[in-house]
Amino acid sequence: MNKKTVRDVSFQGKRALVRVDFNVPLSDGKVEDNTRILGAIPTLKHILDDGGSLVLMSHLGRPKGKPVPEMSLKPAAECLSDLIGKPVKFVVDCVGEEVKAAVESLKPGEILLLENVRYHEAETAKDESCAAFAKELAQWGDIFVNDAFGSAHRPHASVSGVTEFLQPSVAGFLLEKEIEYLVNATSNPERPFVAVLGGAKVSDKIGVIKELLPKVDALLIGGAMAYTFMASEGKDIGSSLVEEDKLDEASELLIDAEESKQNVMLIPQDHVVAEKLEEGIPSEVVRDIPDGMMALDIGPKTRDAYCDWIKKAKTVIWNGPMGVFEIPPFHEGTEAVAQALADSESLSIIGGGDSVSAINKLGFAGKVTHISTGGGASLELLEGKELPGLTSLTDRD
Repeated sequence: MNKKTVRDVSFQGKRALVRVDFNVPLSDGKVEDNTRILGAIPTLKHILDDGGSLVLMSHLGRPKGKPVPEMSLKPAAECLSDLIGKPVKFVVDCVGEEVKAAVESLKPGEILLLENVRYHEAETAKDESCAAFAKELAQWGDIFVNDAFGSAHRPHASVSGVTEFLQPSVAGFLLEKEIEYLVNATSNPERPFVAVLGGAKVSDKIGVIKELLPKVDALLIGGAMAYTFMASEGKDIGSSLVEEDKLDEASELLIDAEESKQNVMLIPQDHVVAEKLEEGIPSEVVRDIPDGMMALDIGPKTRDAYCDWIKKAKTVIWNGPMGVFEIPPFHEGTEAVAQALADSESLSIIGGGDSVSAINKLGFAGKVTHISTGGGASLELLEGKELPGLTSLTDRD
């Protein structure tokens, strides 16, 4: 990584304006899952230990430019206080005179969390108001630190905009770790290198498939997007989901894989089907999907084939479930992949909310190498796209 990180600057007597990712699930006014807050703590402690103070900013949900009490970051402040073992001050806006007073009163070692930046339309605007808002935010720090990988693909005011007005702008430990794992995995992988891609839509993953197919030894396709590939080959898919406008691209990818001497691309060979998506609905395993039935998970032969590839892999990237894993009996494909990864000694990188949820639900988080905090950001990085939140940071000399 050629960007400066928190190791490259001194925070002694300085205020660090830190973009964190506290976009966490809330229940009854409490943080339900503190994973993302925990992920920021090494960076925050480093800054405090180096003699700095912290002004933290984040978004939560999609409040669409206005205050929504259910999307307040106040519960995140309380959660962070418990985790870091010291008080976390909170202010009910992220710009304005009240914020200015709270920021200017901060002493070294103290922490202030600003209210949800997306309470302001300018945070995500695509006009000059975004730069103006970024300039307002930038005045709260002496150094900018981006540690929000989950938002690094967004050209938003609090992500990349502030770097126009506040330098140096450096990466936190979490952002650094994400970049190093994802870039190293694709640029210099230990082989066999296997990618497992699932989810509902081919359109969400088409760029990643195109980028990874020439690099992997095997690319394993699951989830509803598999049926667009099957439809592109003229196979019967019953009432399974299909993206008609992606059939040509899906066909081209299958042809590319078939013509390659080194890269294997697998789609499901059997399927768990039902008449509709409903818990407890009768299901069956089929090779050919009949009319009136929809495929909702990969079948046992496909599970075995995919797990065999995972078992012999040295590097595995997994993004997206194999089926509708939240609803039995359509969970077994996703759980089989998760179990194979947990049992594997490969370097394993998990991205995407549903894949991460499955790993956590099964208690396998400690048995995989890296769980990415950014679904969209990790996909764009795997596609080879530039991330505004990264490219805007200060280069190393």
